[in-house]
Amino acid sequence: MIKESVSTTSENNHKYISTDLFQEKSLSELKKMSAKQLFDLGKLRYPLYKSSHDESYSVITYQEAIKIIASRIKKSDPSKSFYYASGRSSNEATFLLDLFARTIGCNHIITCSNYCHEASGIALSNSLGLDNKSISYDDLKHSDLIFVIGANPTSNHPKFSEILRKHRESGGNVIAVNPSIESELNKLTTHYCQPNIGGDVALFTGVSKCLIENGQIDVDNIKENIVGFNQFQKFTDKISWETIETNSGIEKNEIMLISDLYASSKRTVFSWGMGLTHHVNGTDNIESIINLAILRSMINGKGRGLLPLRWHDNAPQLPFMGFKASTKKRIFESFENTYGIDLPTNKGKDTLTCMQTAHMKGIDFAFLLGGNLFSVNPDRNFSESALNNIPFKAMVSSTLNETHLFGVNNENLILPIRDHYQSESLFDLKTESQILSDLATKSLERDDLSFEGFGQHSDIMDAIKKLLPDFDMNSEIPAENSSSLSIDEEKIESYSYKLRIPNQTSWEKVKTPNAFNLSSVRSEGQFNTMIYDEADLFRKQTSRNVLYISAEDIRKLGLSNGSLVDVKSETGSMQNLTLAEYDIKPGNVMTYMPEANILIPQNNDVRSKTPSFKSVSVTIVNH
Repeated sequence: MIKESVSTTSENNHKYISTDLFQEKSLSELKKMSAKQLFDLGKLRYPLYKSSHDESYSVITYQEAIKIIASRIKKSDPSKSFYYASGRSSNEATFLLDLFARTIGCNHIITCSNYCHEASGIALSNSLGLDNKSISYDDLKHSDLIFVIGANPTSNHPKFSEILRKHRESGGNVIAVNPSIESELNKLTTHYCQPNIGGDVALFTGVSKCLIENGQIDVDNIKENIVGFNQFQKFTDKISWETIETNSGIEKNEIMLISDLYASSKRTVFSWGMGLTHHVNGTDNIESIINLAILRSMINGKGRGLLPLRWHDNAPQLPFMGFKASTKKRIFESFENTYGIDLPTNKGKDTLTCMQTAHMKGIDFAFLLGGNLFSVNPDRNFSESALNNIPFKAMVSSTLNETHLFGVNNENLILPIRDHYQSESLFDLKTESQILSDLATKSLERDDLSFEGFGQHSDIMDAIKKLLPDFDMNSEIPAENSSSLSIDEEKIESYSYKLRIPNQTSWEKVKTPNAFNLSSVRSEGQFNTMIYDEADLFRKQTSRNVLYISAEDIRKLGLSNGSLVDVKSETGSMQNLTLAEYDIKPGNVMTYMPEANILIPQNNDVRSKTPSFKSVSVTIVNH
């Protein structure tokens, strides 16, 4: 055991957590700290261990930590384990995690992208088949119209925001679709549309209806290459404008304006964020956007395409170094043939199902490569209970977060890390890949199969080249702007695409007195669940303890801007939120994630299993 004190600062001027922290503060005290306060404690320096009998964590060595984890892996049933990867983990590390977990027989390999863009991946595959790639940022410079739907890139995607700014300066159009007017985004738009939260399918069905009725679709391409047009046309014909307007919250005249702007475009890109996927009909939302692109042949070609806005590089499944699905399959097959291993082929569980299984005490072991799983789950009480029911959890992280404090009644271990580009002398901290390499080597103990050579990123690429001697990285990821055709002479490729009718077409909602539709949102001062700043400069708030609401709804409630209220849902309540008047569609409210997750039930999109983080029925209680 390591007993000496640790300096709170490093040679790189980073603050590091003292080993005295867990003696000075109990877990109950640490639980009361905000995400910002936990982040401000600094970085982790030594592995930390807590048995099921301990009241707090104690410092151990990497060697001791790897030995403990390996022993628990050997004792655990792979079918009752899961391995989780954060979107901030390197592609090389997630590759290694995937390969290692499958080697020991576990196929429950999940990622935070399952709670982000799983619906996008499913919709793209359903509508476009194998040709379901999204476009790169570089393609945007050829477009004349960009849709930004359910996202606020001025806060969360700075590179994309700069592209939008240049696009507008060069005369291009930008249509934003968002229930709230985000001031910085508004400056970049040609038209800003404010639908109801959850009204997107109705809105885009209305735009499709306009295009078809006005003959503004690519008829020749539809006849030759599109599946399901007749059924889709019957669907749009049957939907009344009253239904579309009521559910979208947008009048027919505005829908017709958006349709005309799109119809006059020669090169359109549709971009969207989690404001579209975080709904019980998230996959329907994305398919309704793809329908619009199909109707006017905007799926591919310069300046045309689909762009899910995400931090990780693979929407439908675990990030795997950007490889095609066919290459990933070849790597696995070569690995099996080389080492005489049968990797599992059964369908792995998704993130929510893993948590629900854990809640029912069906998970024995969990390995978390980064992230903050407790805080990203819906239904805070359910999340804590599920994690508490897992006998052993190993967590890899550079900083302390709520997952290390909530749901830790049983055995838990935290391994600190350094980035792969940082000096090896930095407190002898290991990288994610080094930890996984050591753990796999210790867990497998096979003379003919060693993971010792996977510790460096370059080692992983070398190993892949040995498994696939004919592998060419350059052919795997095509260079941007590789086409030699000019815009005028380019040819748009044709495929057999499918227009999709929404699975959920019962849009009528039961109206309850004093009920609002709530969306959780991020602030300008956060990255996922990491809170860097309590203030939100763009929304002009100094605290996160606010509920954004329209002036009209404040008047209807008989309250005023700044009033204190409680917000309640079927799963919990948030106390003493300050009403903040905001330009948001009446009947809709929003507050910050992950704090809002106490209000979020386990309701989810049945196709993607993505929880409905952005469409929750709540009531507001006046103090």
